[in-house]
Amino acid sequence: MDTIKRILAVIDPTKDEQHALARSINLAKKSGASITAFMTVYDFSYEMTTMLSGDEREAMRKAVLNDRKLWLKDLISPYKDIHIDILVVWHNRPYEAVINTVLEEKFDLVVKGTHQHDTLKSVIFTPTDWHLVRKCPSPVLFVKEMAWPTNGTILAAVNAVSENEQHRALNKRIIKNAQFLSELSNATLNLVNAFPATPVNIAIEIPEFNPGVYNESVKKHHFESTNELATEFNLSTEQCFIEEGLPEDVIPDVAKRINCGLVVIGTVGRTGLSAALVGNTAEHVIDRLDCDVLALKPHGYISPLAKD
Repeated sequence: MDTIKRILAVIDPTKDEQHALARSINLAKKSGASITAFMTVYDFSYEMTTMLSGDEREAMRKAVLNDRKLWLKDLISPYKDIHIDILVVWHNRPYEAVINTVLEEKFDLVVKGTHQHDTLKSVIFTPTDWHLVRKCPSPVLFVKEMAWPTNGTILAAVNAVSENEQHRALNKRIIKNAQFLSELSNATLNLVNAFPATPVNIAIEIPEFNPGVYNESVKKHHFESTNELATEFNLSTEQCFIEEGLPEDVIPDVAKRINCGLVVIGTVGRTGLSAALVGNTAEHVIDRLDCDVLALKPHGYISPLAKD
């Protein structure tokens, strides 16, 4: 995403304020991208009306879709200085509708609002959000209510010591996207890399094992690898946060400390039984962040919804 040409802004008809649309407009004004305001509509009662013929049910669906299009036109009418297309589709699975549209129309970025939980003051991700995290081939920007602060901070989460080629390439993609958005929003870019603590069971089972030496060796390896990755993108050591702990603890903690407006993170897109059993570290991180999140897939990722 060295550039953004087409943005799909997912509209939530249950909300008075459309934060995804607002963020999309802000990005479009700075990048020159086009925007499509996208909404899914579905009412199971129309499918179950057996007293009506197929043509009559289709006519009713079209009437509902036209009504939603008029609502959308009214919604975007205040934005006179930017052209926004409208797309409303009938689909019982919103995430499938979004992904199918991305695949068919080649959108560069999907922007979707998240649900704010007032009591806990945290972001609640819906099942639709998680499906998009796992299966959408394009980058997905999940936005919350607050706007990005002027001269704010963007955090790129990397795994600098990974020897997996796909993960190494994903690290670079994360930083490139984060740099692009930093320049676009006049924000400061930082990297964050978490490294594990000494396994307690090893220290217990192997008497001659020196946990202090082991921990320093691991720490040194992560510091050197992260700083080497930062240097490749002209970032200083002061822009790197390399801290001990689990990624799902370290990344949200650093993001909160530096008042981060956006975290850019990579997701491998695991689905099915492997995701249920193994889990996805990125998802645990996302679930604990209280700021905007840009979720990226590895280059060449193929969505399970893509047709052969």
